[in-house]
Amino acid sequence: MTGYRVSASRTVPVEITRAFDVVLTEPLPRLFSRRYGPMAPIREVRDQTGGVWGTVGQTRRIVLTDGGAMTERLTSVDRPSSFGYVISDLKGPFKALIASLDGAWTFEAAGTGTRITWSWTLQPASSTASYALPVFARLWRGYARQALEEVEKVLV
Repeated sequence: MTGYRVSASRTVPVEITRAFDVVLTEPLPRLFSRRYGPMAPIREVRDQTGGVWGTVGQTRRIVLTDGGAMTERLTSVDRPSSFGYVISDLKGPFKALIASLDGAWTFEAAGTGTRITWSWTLQPASSTASYALPVFARLWRGYARQALEEVEKVLV
């Protein structure tokens, strides 16, 4: 099955290296603190391997306020332009819809600031689930907009 890609961007008035460093290491419950429809906020991060988040191969367990959870593995770090990760082992409401996803944050100079783009490539849990991904994508874009607003608040 082919993945389904979604992305959202926001330009913030900060230097690219600062934007990268903060987004990579900021506690997830601070950036993802608001519900958007059925998409729950992050309650906590558990079982992180290694020290400060930022080394390829590190893993952590993300726990949502609705009881859902997922494992994140950092797959790439190219400071200050991007970092990528894989989300797997989903538990909760979206398990039947998403088998795994590849996520990425990219950072590009934009005038006197930085354009931050967050993207996911979703792998459906089944061929039937793939038909629901466009609806999920609409919800995700709202969730991503909120998260990027929180990113800007932390940075500015």
